Amino acid sequence: MLRIGVDIGGTFTDFCGWREGEHDVISLKVPSTPPAFENGFRQGFENLLELLSPKIGEAALVMHGTTVSTNAVIERKGPKIAFFVTKGYRDLLELQRMGVRNPLNIFENRTRPLIARSMVFEVEERLVRGGVVETPIDEAAAEASVRRAIAAGAAGYAVALLHSYADPRHEQAVARVIRRVVGDDAEVSLSSEIWPRIGEYERATLSVLNAFVRQRMNQYIGAVESYVAERLPGSQLFVTRSNGGAMAAAEARTFPVHTLLSGPASGVTAVQYLGRSLGERNILTMDMGGTSTDISLVRDGEALTSTAAEVGDFPVVMPVTGIEAIGAGGGSIATIDAGVLRIGPQSAGSYPGPACFSRGGMAPTLTDAYLLAGYLPEALLGGEMKLDRTAAERAMAPIAEALGTDTLSAAEMCITVASSNMVAGVLPYLARQGVDPEELTLLVYGGAGALQGPLLAAEIGVNRVLVPSTPSVFCALGGLVSELSNDTLETVHGVYVDGPTIASKFSVLKERAAEWLSRQAPSDRLVVEKFEYWAEMRYVGQSFQIDVRLPDSAVDSGNIAAMHEAFHKEYERIYSHADSCAAAEFVDLRMRVRGALSIPEPSSPRTSTGGKALKTMRPMRFQGEVFPEVCVYDRGRLGLNEEVRGPAVIEQPEATIIVPPGFAARVGAYGAIFMSRS
Repeated sequence: MLRIGVDIGGTFTDFCGWREGEHDVISLKVPSTPPAFENGFRQGFENLLELLSPKIGEAALVMHGTTVSTNAVIERKGPKIAFFVTKGYRDLLELQRMGVRNPLNIFENRTRPLIARSMVFEVEERLVRGGVVETPIDEAAAEASVRRAIAAGAAGYAVALLHSYADPRHEQAVARVIRRVVGDDAEVSLSSEIWPRIGEYERATLSVLNAFVRQRMNQYIGAVESYVAERLPGSQLFVTRSNGGAMAAAEARTFPVHTLLSGPASGVTAVQYLGRSLGERNILTMDMGGTSTDISLVRDGEALTSTAAEVGDFPVVMPVTGIEAIGAGGGSIATIDAGVLRIGPQSAGSYPGPACFSRGGMAPTLTDAYLLAGYLPEALLGGEMKLDRTAAERAMAPIAEALGTDTLSAAEMCITVASSNMVAGVLPYLARQGVDPEELTLLVYGGAGALQGPLLAAEIGVNRVLVPSTPSVFCALGGLVSELSNDTLETVHGVYVDGPTIASKFSVLKERAAEWLSRQAPSDRLVVEKFEYWAEMRYVGQSFQIDVRLPDSAVDSGNIAAMHEAFHKEYERIYSHADSCAAAEFVDLRMRVRGALSIPEPSSPRTSTGGKALKTMRPMRFQGEVFPEVCVYDRGRLGLNEEVRGPAVIEQPEATIIVPPGFAARVGAYGAIFMSRS
């Protein structure tokens, strides 16, 4: 059996492959092919199979991370959706929440909904708190609304009725009406099926997002699944999801909203995998690709989770790996705005890409700046992708002219501005989490992570940087080692619950979680099944809650005092104080199930005995200083524990690693490079 991890980014598509029972993990990357991302997938998949040499009849488990759904939301490219709401709540998407994003900006506007008001239809029905029926649903009136939606050109349907988290029957009735009128193949997204929690705007947003990206994801996943099944009969396709786990392709086609942070979450999964092996338990992650940079935290070996993420302009209020977007990517375009140098947010993407890629790109990008500053070699991907220095200089010339300097100095200024953007994002992020940078190891990955990450570490006071053996395909490795995972929820806000009641409700949630897992993969493919008890809790009178991992023994025995103790401890960890005498309440109960598949053991790539690692020397620029002869090393020829002192460059086919002045690097366990401040 083969295991294959795939991650599609805006610039490159990454692959990792492994055969069960063997040690070596094979990796490669190919350019992405937007908007037809499936073409890049096929090309990379064929290249990987040439290296893996599948045996006759050998199947594969393919874990696929994708940004298709994310890009659809950010670019607002989707079909016309009809949205059904309780009568009197037609302006739900317009009203949103009381606050605005930036209350200090008097010109700030509320987020423009994905659905125009003309496509919002009211349903005659009403549930009150607790799911009690106040007004029964009028199915005849609902059918009339569906017919109006069809006449208006609806290609998908979202439903979010008031208090459906407590009783989904009215939403289910609307779905039946839609399928009766439109047909059984109508794509209907019910908020009560996606994430049945309190908070009508957030729940409605999830149903709308799901409906908005469902058609595109159906087409994409369907094409990939058909190709994989034809190429390797008996194979199964999984899609990585925002909580760091994975789900079967059929599930992803029905609930694509769970894939909105698919790729970045896979990277954090890979960080946990490598961190456990190396004994690193407190890690700041940095994933820098062609279009963006994402950061996250792993504390005490566990990834930081969040129930308040955002994709584009919209809240995603469900459990996801806590990821925050900062700074820019390697393809981010440099511009002059009112005399000020800015990097991003516009990106050259894969096509036309940076000017130095020679694909028609004319705008100066951060990658062009890296090349001009001496950070990058003359070719990437082991020499397959030549870089055009002349084109980079030509693109950077207008920036240099506007700044009154030469192109090389302008290139270094671009890198400095990118670092400043990241510092401005990372330090407040760590402060909100109550973390001192000196306590952390910065683990860098992504195509540009090992270029910019060490520079960021030098700025924010992180003294230790870790570069995995395959940094540019690390998210694909995360897919390779992902578990099947799902969260099942019941809202108990406003309901009196004691210990036995909580134990009983979790018992039902556990049955539902086990049933979900059985649908994803045959039981003989699962190595371990794990169930975790979580709750959203708060002090009585508070408006916001925190996630609490409840002890298994406390839930199984119905020991509510032990559950409250877990809440007080977590509250104190986050806020440095807690009141153990104050009353606490439960808002939601959540069961997370994990089904582990077989994964490779971390292994060290074949390393040299040292002595021949120095490839060449070239001039480089750091912090305004020119270093005329900086050593450039071949990573594959560095011996175990061989030290490289900065400034220096370490090159490998898929990535380039910068060792800044004041840092020293060495090759350690599993081929990882450990970099520390001298």
